[in-house]
Amino acid sequence: MVDIATRVYNHKWKIDPIVRSLIDTDFYKLLMCQSIFRNRPDTVVRFQLINRSTSIRLADLIDEGELREQLDHVRGLRLTRGESTWLRGNTFYGKRQMFRPDFMEFLENLRLPPYHLEKRDGQYELTFEGRWPEVMLWEIPALAILMELRSRAVLETLGRFELQVLYARAMTRLWEKIEVLRTLPDLRIADFGTRRRHSFLWQDWAVQAMIEGLGEGFTGTSNCLIAMRRDIEAIGTNAHELPMVYAALANTDQELRQAPYEVLADWHEEHDGNLRMILPDTYGTDVFLKGAPDWLAGWTGIRIDSGDPAQGAETAIRWWQDRGEDPKKKLVIFSDGLDVQKIVELHHRFHGRVKVSFGWGTLLTNDFRGLVAGDGLAPFSLVCKAVSANGRPTVKLSDNPAKATGPVDEIARYRRVFGVGQQSRMDVVV
Repeated sequence: MVDIATRVYNHKWKIDPIVRSLIDTDFYKLLMCQSIFRNRPDTVVRFQLINRSTSIRLADLIDEGELREQLDHVRGLRLTRGESTWLRGNTFYGKRQMFRPDFMEFLENLRLPPYHLEKRDGQYELTFEGRWPEVMLWEIPALAILMELRSRAVLETLGRFELQVLYARAMTRLWEKIEVLRTLPDLRIADFGTRRRHSFLWQDWAVQAMIEGLGEGFTGTSNCLIAMRRDIEAIGTNAHELPMVYAALANTDQELRQAPYEVLADWHEEHDGNLRMILPDTYGTDVFLKGAPDWLAGWTGIRIDSGDPAQGAETAIRWWQDRGEDPKKKLVIFSDGLDVQKIVELHHRFHGRVKVSFGWGTLLTNDFRGLVAGDGLAPFSLVCKAVSANGRPTVKLSDNPAKATGPVDEIARYRRVFGVGQQSRMDVVV
C-alpha cells in the first residue's frame, strides 16, 4: 500500500501528476460523451470554472505556472492500449461492448482542446470551448487539478511527521465512518468523489478501504482508472449537463419545456437496466415529474441530487404509485453532499420502501476538516459547468436555488417556462 504522507513529502509532480490518464474521470462522462457523439456531435459548448466558495481565493493560493503545467500535462494525455482494451472489452452494467467502435476510435484519437486561463479578483477564470464531445471531457480533470493544487499548497508547509499524523487522522476518520456504515442492512454505496477529491492517491486509498470495510455493500467507483486498476464496477449514468445544453438549443418555449424529456428519449434508445436512471432536478423535480411522459415511470429509478433528499424521494414514491408502479422495485440513488449521519438517516427512512443506494462524494474523498491550522484543507464548492451552447447561455435551476446558474434574465425566463414556484434555499457546502 502506498505511503501517502511520504509520497507527498518527497513530492515530484512528474511522478505523481494530478491527472494521470484520460480515464482518470467519472464513468458518466464517457457514457454521456458517447450519446453526444451520436446525437449532437457538432454543438459548440463553452465550459467555465465556478467557485461557489468565493472566500477561498484560489488565485492567491495556487501558482499560475503550476496550474498551467498540470493543464498542459492533461492536454498531452492519450488513451493507452490497456485502457482502450478495458473500455472496448469489459462488461459494464451487465453489457459487453458498451462503447461502440466509432466512439472508441474517436476517443483513441482524442486530444483535449485548448483552455483559456486568467486571474480575476483573486480567482482563476478558466474556460474551455469547442465541439461538445471533446470539450466536455475537460470538466473532471479541471476540477481535480484545482482541488489538489489547493491541497498541495497547504501540505507543502507541513513537515514529515506532521504529514504522517495528518494522514493517520484522516484514515482513522474514514475508517470510523466505514464502521458505522457496515452496520446498515442491505447497504449499497459507491464512490462518487473524483471531482472534488483531496488527491488521486487519497481517493484510491479510500476506495480500497471501502472494499475491505464494506465488502458487497460497496458497489464500485465512478472513477474509471481506479475501477480498472482495482477490478471493481465503474458506476455512473448521466448528469445535468445534458438537459442544460439541450435546453439552450431550444428555439421556442415549447421546445424548452420538452428538452429534458428529449434528453432521456435519446438515452432510452441507447441504454437499459440500471443505466435508465432519471435525474429530475435540473429545472425542478416537481415540475419535471408532473410533465413526464408515462414511459419514464418504467425506468429503473431516480437520482436525488439537490434540495431536501427525503422530500425528493417521497415525491418520487408518490409519482410511481400514481402511475401504478411498485416503489419497492425502484432504485433511489442519493448523491448530494452526503456524509455518514445523513446516509444513516436516509437508509433508515427508505430501506424496505425502495431500493436505496448512495453516491458518496466529497466527504468520502476529501474530508480533512479541522485537521490543519485555519481549517485550510476543508472541502469547498467548486464546479465546472457548461455555460453556453452554440452561443446561447445555459441555465440550471435545481431544487436548491443556491445552486442555480445562468444569467439572471434567463433564470427568470426558465422559471416562468417551467412553472417553478417557491423553493427553499439550502446552504451549499460541497
